[in-house]
Amino acid sequence: MNLWMALMAQTAGEAQQPGLLVSLLPFLIILAIFYVLVILPQSRAEKKRKEMLAALKKGDRVVTVGGLIGLITRVEQEVVSLRIAQDVVVKVERDSVKRVIKPAQKSGQ
Repeated sequence: MNLWMALMAQTAGEAQQPGLLVSLLPFLIILAIFYVLVILPQSRAEKKRKEMLAALKKGDRVVTVGGLIGLITRVEQEVVSLRIAQDVVVKVERDSVKRVIKPAQKSGQ
C-alpha cells in the first residue's frame, strides 16, 4: 500500500506542473497578434511603395517627402527630375517621392 501511495503522489506532482507548450502559449499568442497587427500591414505598405516607385514615369505629378510638388520630366535609375515651376527643374532621389498625385476626374465623364 505504501508503494501505491508513493506512485500516486509522484504522478500527481507531475500532473500539476504545466507543460512547456502551455507555458509558452501566451507568449506565442502575443507574437501572432503582433505579427498580424504590425508586421504584416507594414510589409504590405512597403511592397505597395516599391511598386509605386518602380512605376514612376515621365508626366506623373508627384509629391516628395520634402513637400515639393512637381511633374516628372526625366526618370533615371536612382534620380528623378521634377519640374516644379516654369524653367525650374530639380533632381531628387527616387526614394524621396512620397506619392503620385492622381489627376482629378472631370465631372462630365
